[in-house]
Amino acid sequence: MMNKLLISIVGPTAIGKTALSIKLAKNFNTEIISADSRQFYKEMQIGTAAPTEDELSQAKHHFIHHKSIEDIYNVGNFEKDALALLDTLFKKHNIVIMVGGSGLYVDAITKGLDNFPKVDASIRKNLNDELKEKGLKNLQDKLKELDDISYKTIAIDNPHRVIRALEICIGTGKPYSTFLNKEKAKRNFKTLSIGLTADREIIYKRINDRVDMMIKHGLLQEAENLISKKHLNALNTVGYKELFNYFEEEYDLDFAISEIKKNTRRFAKRQTTWFKKDDTIRWFDYQYKLEEIIDYINKKTQLEA
Repeated sequence: MMNKLLISIVGPTAIGKTALSIKLAKNFNTEIISADSRQFYKEMQIGTAAPTEDELSQAKHHFIHHKSIEDIYNVGNFEKDALALLDTLFKKHNIVIMVGGSGLYVDAITKGLDNFPKVDASIRKNLNDELKEKGLKNLQDKLKELDDISYKTIAIDNPHRVIRALEICIGTGKPYSTFLNKEKAKRNFKTLSIGLTADREIIYKRINDRVDMMIKHGLLQEAENLISKKHLNALNTVGYKELFNYFEEEYDLDFAISEIKKNTRRFAKRQTTWFKKDDTIRWFDYQYKLEEIIDYINKKTQLEA
């Protein structure tokens, strides 16, 4: 299947990846795989900026709202499921589109997951106890001390990611980041990565505008309906956890919304840091001309044919 091509569309949140993926899917008469780890969950539609019904109707999508927040679903599960689906899709399409801003999930498909040594299970238990007693900031500081590279690149607001990095650091005596990007599993398809980018001020404005639109479209009600489940990992997500604080009267509404915007901007910065490490990504301005991207894809496929 080495003549099969996966086009991976990446970039920071709110940059326009969904719109581009649909345009390319239409042009190449193909289907779309989502690699956004929060758009998997059917209960989280508004706050994850999942494709609208109109967008979903324009091209066949996969891995959108196919899981419940109650389900245990991680990047290893996604890698297995997505590779199996690609085997099926490539039987009828020469090109498939993948889109998403979750760097680890994108890399799981394009490069394969990193292999880590097993560490004593008691380390994770101790870190979880420490999280409950001293809070996430304490673990973040510890990671910064042990592995500054990981501190700057992983989803630092996600306690599960922080604990995973720390348990490797503590269990092996080596930074978590040193186990990354080793030689991984071979893929039986080629990948062409396309990134969308813009000046930081433009990205931040698009984020702020999107958050305002989410609030207008009912994010408060969506979050209020989920507050009883706030302990679930899926809901440790920007846009929900700030509103949970509002409902519990720790924040007023204006502050909660400002925190969503701030934390989303921070998330976009981490996304950019992650993707900029990959020198195989061809970057286009967010105000791209579609013909230029299609021409680039066609030329690359001809050169590598």
